[in-house]
Amino acid sequence: MKSEILFWNVDTQVDFVEPDGKLYAPGAELLKPIWKDILTLAEANHIRVVNTADFHVPDSAELSATPDFITTFPEHCMAGTKGAEYITETSPVDPVIYDWNKEYISFDDVLSHRNIVIRKDAFDVFAGNQYTGQIVEILNPKTVVVFGVTTNVCVNDAVLGLVKRVKTVFVLEDAIKELPNIPLPFEHWKKLGVKMLRSDSLKKILE
Repeated sequence: MKSEILFWNVDTQVDFVEPDGKLYAPGAELLKPIWKDILTLAEANHIRVVNTADFHVPDSAELSATPDFITTFPEHCMAGTKGAEYITETSPVDPVIYDWNKEYISFDDVLSHRNIVIRKDAFDVFAGNQYTGQIVEILNPKTVVVFGVTTNVCVNDAVLGLVKRVKTVFVLEDAIKELPNIPLPFEHWKKLGVKMLRSDSLKKILE
C-alpha cells in the first residue's frame, strides 16, 4: 500500500449524483466514468481511499422542512436509505466503516484496509465525525487527492480541513460538481495553496 498519497472521495452518493436524488447536483451523473477511472487507478496502484458519506438522522442540524439551500437542506442521505448509498461506480470494496454516532476504542483497522468509509452528520467531515482528524493522523499522508460532490459545500469543507493537516492537497477539477446558488471556492483554495489537477494527469503525480 502506498502510504504517502491518499485519495479522498467526497459523498458520491445516490441522493447527490442521480437525477432523482433528493439533493441532486445538476450534471453530477456525468462524472461517473471519471470517478470510476480514478478509483480503478487507485486500486491498480495500491492507493488507499477515504470515502466520506452524509449519513443523517431526522434531527440533523442541516435538515429543514423550509430549507434555504445554503445552510439548510431538505432531507437527504438519511441513514439506512438508498439515497445514502454510494453509486455503483464508487462503491467501496471491503471497507472499514467509521460512523459518527458510535464509539471506537482503537483505529487499528485503518491501516489494514485500502478503503475507509467515514460517515458524517455535517457538511464538514472533520466536524461531522469526531474521528476524522485521528484517522488522517494515523494515515499520515503527504499528498491527498480530492474529488466528489459538492464543490461548494462538502468538498470545500474537506479541502479546508485537509490543508491544515496535509502538506499537499490536489483537487481534481473535472471530477467535482457544485450545487447552484452557492459561491464557488476556487479563489480561496488558490490562496491556501490547493493545487488543481485534471484526472487524466493523475498518473504523473503517482510516478
